[in-house]
Amino acid sequence: MRHSTDDRNARLRRPAGVHTVQLGDIRVSYVPDGVTRLKPQVALPDTTDAVWDAHPEYLDESGSLVASIGGLLVENGDRALLIDAGFGPRSWPPGAIHGGALVDSLNELGRRPEEIEAVAFTHLHPDHTGWAWLPAPGTDRPAFARADYLLSGPEWARRDLLGAQEAAVLSPRVRTVDDGQEIFPGVRMRITGGHSPGHAEYVITSGGQRLIAFGDALISPIQVEHPHWSSSFDHDPATLAAHRHRLIAQLAAPDTLGFGMHFADVVFGHIRQDGDHPTWHPWDADA
Repeated sequence: MRHSTDDRNARLRRPAGVHTVQLGDIRVSYVPDGVTRLKPQVALPDTTDAVWDAHPEYLDESGSLVASIGGLLVENGDRALLIDAGFGPRSWPPGAIHGGALVDSLNELGRRPEEIEAVAFTHLHPDHTGWAWLPAPGTDRPAFARADYLLSGPEWARRDLLGAQEAAVLSPRVRTVDDGQEIFPGVRMRITGGHSPGHAEYVITSGGQRLIAFGDALISPIQVEHPHWSSSFDHDPATLAAHRHRLIAQLAAPDTLGFGMHFADVVFGHIRQDGDHPTWHPWDADA
């Protein structure tokens, strides 16, 4: 069924539910954990009131830019990898950002946390690491009891930016990964930097198709049309802006999907040329 413009606009204003895409032998699923609602000009400081007046479809009833929080489950046969681990079972400050749904979302997808063989992080910001170090409710341990934690070397080299407790919990299980290294069948890390010192993306290839899980290189679909707009959370805005231009060109290639962790309820999509500029189209918009 072809989705209407009204339906797409509604999805831009709400957090994502569970979504699954099949790529050859690999199944990838968005695993919701929670949501944050951002003041649009705080999230994207190069924007103006006029920008958001022209694009009300991105803002909820409170005038906030909605950003999903969660992880990407990658399954190949009986093996399972998780990319990013949400914010965890907490809220900070009350109502502004909250998590807690990720384990229930995994159960909905038929996976228990102890079946995850590795958690691969795009970066070490708290909305991507929560369930990897915070105690799961009712326990004194994180949820992923058997998982290695995979990070780029440059990202782990700046673990001094973490809180002491978080670093202490993560450290014994961390394994650093080199640029281009395969971490799971069909999944390779590529180190981009920009958003954080060692920010990484994950390229998933199977069945003649490619998915790029680009972490926080883009935090909203509106940046696809305006790749020079950096977020206020970017470590090196100039480096990341240059990378975004390359990334958008890659996402426009045939048989390529993107995964934007924070992209409201359009986390999976591809890029099409819309007049004289590229735009983000949900992967199921023409299904």
